[in-house]
Amino acid sequence: MDLLDRLEAESYRNGEPAEDASHFANLPTVARSRFVKANAVVLAVVAAGVALGGCGGGGDNSGATVGEAPPRAAETSGFPNPSSRSLRELIRNLPSGPELAPSVSMLRTGRDRFAFGLFDRGNKQIADLKVAIYASQGLDETARGPYGARFEPISVKKRFVSKQTVDDPDAARSVYVTQLPLPRTGGYTVAAVAEFDNRFIATAPVQVTVDNNSKVPAPGDRAIKVHTPTRSSVGGDIGQIDTRIPPDSMHEVDLADALDRHDPVLLLFATPALCQSRVCGPVTDVAEEVKSEYGDRMDFIHMEIYNDNDANKGTRPQFNAWHLDTEPVAFAINRRGIVVERLEGAFSARELIAAVRRALR
Repeated sequence: MDLLDRLEAESYRNGEPAEDASHFANLPTVARSRFVKANAVVLAVVAAGVALGGCGGGGDNSGATVGEAPPRAAETSGFPNPSSRSLRELIRNLPSGPELAPSVSMLRTGRDRFAFGLFDRGNKQIADLKVAIYASQGLDETARGPYGARFEPISVKKRFVSKQTVDDPDAARSVYVTQLPLPRTGGYTVAAVAEFDNRFIATAPVQVTVDNNSKVPAPGDRAIKVHTPTRSSVGGDIGQIDTRIPPDSMHEVDLADALDRHDPVLLLFATPALCQSRVCGPVTDVAEEVKSEYGDRMDFIHMEIYNDNDANKGTRPQFNAWHLDTEPVAFAINRRGIVVERLEGAFSARELIAAVRRALR
């Protein structure tokens, strides 16, 4: 059995369905113009999958535990050293591997969170590989790296799993995350190298853009004070302001009031029922679980995206006021009204807990 056959077989060794790449590539129209997609005309990808665990299931103790042990550290030992080579030269002689699909579109200079998925040629997500990212300012420019990426499962206890997540076999269940040093604005070329079966395989390179001119609040910026609808403001008809089934509990507080009181806030823009990216439902479940642990210390606010929860009616004024054109996005805001963390796209409970703790300092 050759390498490709072994990779294909590994996808289904546990008899569990893998994820579909659509939750990273098929964002709704509001986000599509900003979402960075993998280049469809570059190298062909091989089938390279590892079966994924489900989101919940079994007893109520299934899934993630809030505040559990830290993830396996991202490793870079053994990965190719760029040695002043270009990105093209670095990956040229490596077997073609999975497809790299970024889960973020808002990048700025400095060290910034880069989240992504890896997918086989059947659009199935590859889980729990040892992975590193390499970046350059052009395919023939000097490569920088390796930057080790952590594998982050997106799982919650059974009681926090929404119907949307249960019913959608393509709902996001994992993401890889690293911190990329991005010294300048402009275009970058990135590629992932993964270790499988004691061999390194490389993704085709993709393009991302670093832009410091975005008006979307980033860490260090002041939160934008807007009124957000609450259960009270809609007379208890929570369906007006929440598409999740069942509705979550993050509609009790108006953001403007929370900022006036100097309360720390976790603000999540997401639309579980209308999110074609298949990410909103799972990350809203994550926020609901994290609220169960930290909701007595800070306010959690879930803000839907579309007017009257109808994608044909355009985006809500709060979404526009925060200058967003992609979702989901979570903002952790401290008592001084400063954004201390921004999590775009897919994120795990572990990542959200870290953001919440920063806001509580």
